Amino acid sequence: MPLDLNIISWLCWIFPTVGSIFPLALRGRKSWVKGLPVVLFSFLSLVMALLMLPNLFGGGYSDIKLFWFSLPNGGSVGLGMLVDPLSIIVVNIVAFLSFLIMVYSLKYVEGDRSAGRYWFLMSLFIAGMLLLTLADNLILFFVGWKIVGLCSYGLIGYYYSDDREHWIGGPVPFAFQKPSRAGLKALIVTTFGDIALLAGIIILYTYSGTFNFMELYQTAGVWLAQMGRSPGILAITTVLIVVGPLTKSAQFPFHEWLPEAMAGPTPVSALIHAATMVKAGVYLVARMLPVFFFAEWIASPGYPEALTFFLLVAVAGAITIVLGASQAMVAKELKKILAYSTMSTIGYMMLALGVAGLSPDTLVAGVSAGIFQLITHGVYKAGLFLCAGIAIQASGSIYISEMKLSRKSMRFTWLFMLIGGLALAGVPPLSGFWSKESILGFSWAVGQYLFFAVASVAVILTIFYTIRFMGQMFNGKVDEGKGLGRVREAAASMLLPCGILAALTVFIGLIGPWMEQFLSQLFNNYFTESLGLVVTGGVMASAASNSLPMDIILFIDSMLMIVIGAVPAYRIYVSHKSSAEDLISKHAVLRALHKFLWERWYIDAFYNKIFINGTLAMRAPLARYIEGTLDSAFNVGIPNLFYAASQKLRKIQTGILSINMLYFLMFLVAMVLFFLWLGVL
Repeated sequence: MPLDLNIISWLCWIFPTVGSIFPLALRGRKSWVKGLPVVLFSFLSLVMALLMLPNLFGGGYSDIKLFWFSLPNGGSVGLGMLVDPLSIIVVNIVAFLSFLIMVYSLKYVEGDRSAGRYWFLMSLFIAGMLLLTLADNLILFFVGWKIVGLCSYGLIGYYYSDDREHWIGGPVPFAFQKPSRAGLKALIVTTFGDIALLAGIIILYTYSGTFNFMELYQTAGVWLAQMGRSPGILAITTVLIVVGPLTKSAQFPFHEWLPEAMAGPTPVSALIHAATMVKAGVYLVARMLPVFFFAEWIASPGYPEALTFFLLVAVAGAITIVLGASQAMVAKELKKILAYSTMSTIGYMMLALGVAGLSPDTLVAGVSAGIFQLITHGVYKAGLFLCAGIAIQASGSIYISEMKLSRKSMRFTWLFMLIGGLALAGVPPLSGFWSKESILGFSWAVGQYLFFAVASVAVILTIFYTIRFMGQMFNGKVDEGKGLGRVREAAASMLLPCGILAALTVFIGLIGPWMEQFLSQLFNNYFTESLGLVVTGGVMASAASNSLPMDIILFIDSMLMIVIGAVPAYRIYVSHKSSAEDLISKHAVLRALHKFLWERWYIDAFYNKIFINGTLAMRAPLARYIEGTLDSAFNVGIPNLFYAASQKLRKIQTGILSINMLYFLMFLVAMVLFFLWLGVL
């Protein structure tokens, strides 16, 4: 008998939650014994996600509500699951990639004495992401959001003992970062966004009287009118809500925690960068987007302040596209290069979702393009990170220039990584090409030429750093690791997930045009029929971007950008006809540019100086003037006051019963007079 959708949606996140208990219960067991239950429950969660797929094609939604707790104003918060096209797509991506990463982890953490903690945090991390994706209200969503954030803190700082072998950064003479500090940095930055998001949620509830997503959509015309009576409130709420996704998805200016997140184990990096945490912000933007679209373009009269939502998202995404890609061009650590590329690619998604609300006929095209990029990026980036873990273990180094791997002895790793890298760069006909083309074509078709130019230029940078890290890793000259003997392929249990992801990258590329059209029609039906938004123009915009002349122009543009970036990268890092060091040393402009990029646009240095050094500089004044004063007042002043009072009272305390009774009588008379004065007696 098939399971009911109500049960499926609950079991999807409950399974990994239950799975997280087993690693803690199986104390003293081998790491793979602790990991097997987690893998099993991850697989069951994937099965539940797959069972939701038939509901995708209807374009409708199911809001499965249960009572949770009441609120003082008579409202309530429910434990509800929202199953709609957006949640079905994201939950399947999360469950599928998480399962493969768990399988990969069985071998990766073999022999790790802290494996129980690893499996617990990973399984709970997955549960949190699935919960926030399926939650039908902002409170339950926020619970999952915080679970993800707290687990990421534990996983990024997994090697909290800060042993030298787990440091990132460098190499000498450059500074290193320790895992414990990296985890703390991620926690502080994302918590700042969490507080802003929670404040925005509270303001929304104050005016709407509900946390439920569907009720927010359906009653938007009523509560927006109340909010509109107070100028500036909608704009403030918008900013607060947007800050949450920007911090969680590592978008400018809250992006600096992500490069340090590479301090965790490689499967953690794959989970954070491909399947879960950074996608949570994109998901929330997509989830809240219809509310602000309605406020700006459908409500009568409209609310221009709602445009702030789309402008902030689009501009932050556009800046991060270039910022991340440019820093990946000079980074020396393989995982950091992939981290910067994640920032850049998430920027594409944010750009698409932001542009979706800049005009009344772009909603469908923008959302479908952004979600298409989310799907393709999740698949090829997970594969890249898993291959990176194999390369780092095989070479014994985190730096691409020191890996010196051979394509012959590691041909599968090389092939899978090459497929993922070319998809990342947007080389046809792989999946990344179609999703980037969708965003480029959509931006051009709706007249956002500046955003189109930024996204196009980033293609040059992306192909350049892709060839750079592939060329330096697999130079074919040396087949020896650092004292590890002959370098060999990883175990089949680690290679198999990489191969599946590479094959899926190729497959999505082959069906790319059909998939783009399917997503466009899917979201058009959902927004029109389920949410009641008039978005027929969105299909027109999507169709315009897919016209034959436009397709040809966009294809030529993309190929031109790829060639511009690929030719110098190939000459420097593959054929070695040029030397990057020589070019930089001969040109002052290149030296200045390289230093600017290496210093991460000086943004991290600025934050450290203002927030870290500024906080440390406040220690002495606070200790002297604030803590010292309070300490003297509470720990010295008050005891001395009571001591002095006791000394005075002792002089009138004779110990004679008749005098004590007189004191007691005087006290009673005083109390009676006091109450008579108050009018109580």
